[in-house]
Amino acid sequence: MKIISLNDTPKNKVNMTGAVGASKQVPLSKNDGAPVYSYRVFTMEPGGNTPYHQHNYEHMNYVIEGDGFLVNEEGEQLRIKKGDFALVLPNEKHQYRNGSDVNQFVMICGVPKEFE
Repeated sequence: MKIISLNDTPKNKVNMTGAVGASKQVPLSKNDGAPVYSYRVFTMEPGGNTPYHQHNYEHMNYVIEGDGFLVNEEGEQLRIKKGDFALVLPNEKHQYRNGSDVNQFVMICGVPKEFE
């Protein structure tokens, strides 16, 4: 078993092309003995976003703070807010954007442990 506070989890800048004002924390992963999933927490500062990208694995997201947009393959900006879940399937192009000029947008992202 492991219990860890998000406050005790190192926060690192997302260094992917196209990422703006985004950081990542990994409170639980294969390094902790997780048999299936890794859980990451992404924080986007006001005006921030993840890169517009795709990958060959699914991920499941839950918004824990703020509101923003999930940009899909057609470029549509779908509103997403605190308390919402989202599923991004393998190879779907996507991007998360903070919808606020003032507040952070924070979400949990679960992925297969091999991809963390």
